[in-house]
Amino acid sequence: MTAAPASQTLSRGIRILEVLADGPLSIDEVATRLDVHRSIAYRLLRTLEDHRLVVRDASGRMALGPRMAALAAGVAHDLHAEALPELTAVANELGHTAFLAVLDGDEVITLTSVEPRHAVANVAQRPGTRHPVTVGAPGKAILAQLRDAEWPAVDAALRVEVEAVRVRGYALSHDEVIPNLKSIAVPLPLRGVRPAALAVVHVASRVADADIAARLQRSVDVIRAALDG
Repeated sequence: MTAAPASQTLSRGIRILEVLADGPLSIDEVATRLDVHRSIAYRLLRTLEDHRLVVRDASGRMALGPRMAALAAGVAHDLHAEALPELTAVANELGHTAFLAVLDGDEVITLTSVEPRHAVANVAQRPGTRHPVTVGAPGKAILAQLRDAEWPAVDAALRVEVEAVRVRGYALSHDEVIPNLKSIAVPLPLRGVRPAALAVVHVASRVADADIAARLQRSVDVIRAALDG
């Protein structure tokens, strides 16, 4: 039996969401990323905009919209529901953006995030943002939960880092995913759920890495108690 042909339009729409996960882009930039004419990119973006999957900022650049957060939450509703109050508490106590990341193939995707309420300046971490599991603190925290045979191809240095995560209990990264940003992540292993991690991201912090990790670990314990019993 011959397989039905894939939808090129749907594929391009999904690709737009993937490239916008890296940050806002103009219509021309989206067209370049997809290697399509500007008019095609415009029609696709307008359709996604109608469904609130993308939004247009004051300068006309396109970014992921609020509907994406709702869809991401639906992927693991119980996990999202239990993590959200903990992320809110962590963000407001530490003054840093806190987020929940899960494994998606060979990538890490941000499921939900909370920015601190009273911070003068903070880092935005949009739901739907993704990056290879081999970079960033959340990726290392997730790799630490997997058997080595389940890893994508990694170099020896990363293997050493992940082993350190297993011993220490938390992962660190600086200048890996986004220039000048530092992240700290703690593994969040749950039964029946893809490997996950709780993390914070910041430019600078008055709180020591180990203390941030300890605060994240308390939230991990709360979430695991609620979901794993």
